[in-house]
Amino acid sequence: MRSLRVANAPCSYGAFEITVGVLPDVPPPETVLDAIAEAGYAGTELGPPGYLGDADTLRDRFAQRSLELVGGYIPVRFSEPEHWPDDRDAMARTLDLFAAADGTGAKAVLADGGSELRTRFPGRAASDRSIGLDEAGWRRLADGVARASELARSRGFEPTFHHHTATHVEAPWEIERLLELTDVPLLLDTGHLALGGGDPTEAIRAWGERINHLHVKDVRRDVLDGVIADGADMPEAWRRGVFCELGRGDVDLGAFFDALGDSRYDGWIVVEQDMVPESPAQAADAVAAQIRNRTWLTRELGV
Repeated sequence: MRSLRVANAPCSYGAFEITVGVLPDVPPPETVLDAIAEAGYAGTELGPPGYLGDADTLRDRFAQRSLELVGGYIPVRFSEPEHWPDDRDAMARTLDLFAAADGTGAKAVLADGGSELRTRFPGRAASDRSIGLDEAGWRRLADGVARASELARSRGFEPTFHHHTATHVEAPWEIERLLELTDVPLLLDTGHLALGGGDPTEAIRAWGERINHLHVKDVRRDVLDGVIADGADMPEAWRRGVFCELGRGDVDLGAFFDALGDSRYDGWIVVEQDMVPESPAQAADAVAAQIRNRTWLTRELGV
């Protein structure tokens, strides 16, 4: 019998790589963990390493709130071998936090480190393959993914690969190439796939056998279209609120969850609504939004 469980992530509250240590209105970790638990989520992803706590504090913070660590984002510049030693060291430190948090079932969420060019043109790769990797780049990426997957497994953590906007694995054709060249399982993210020009419902049907982790987002297409028309970058898309509450955007989540029900997926559903807090009021609004997202999932999916 399947056991779908629901988690959230610090990015839904404004705490992720471009905000922590940069913006003044990012909520403290205890506030985020309290909000996740009180909204009825059973787990959380790690967020930027060190944000939720260090090796001495993570386990107690999670235990006090009956939360499980379900995964952690690990960017690696896979197509740039000169950076692999540094990125491998950073990955090892993140896995140390997994172990400290007693995150035995946490997924090592591997993602390409991206590039300045891809950050400037979110969504463009779906129609412009010239900004993608060449064949040599793909071979380097596949080698890097294999090495990172091996490290994760050697530490007792299952890897998963996160296709992500502003990276070299964003558009559906790039995801297909990754799946062809590697054996790494796939994290399907409904929001990033929509931004990359894909259909999440088609994806769960086509790639279901490889999917071992889910991020559920909704997307405002009008915001994305404005970002593309303005030549704005991905950080600006986050600031404009390209990701919105579940059921309020343009992703057909009803069809997606119908397809999920027909699949053999058995694992975590992680709600993410990446937002950039630019005032205390926006940070407070994020707490209320994640309560509504949890209620929406209960009503629409029964989980």
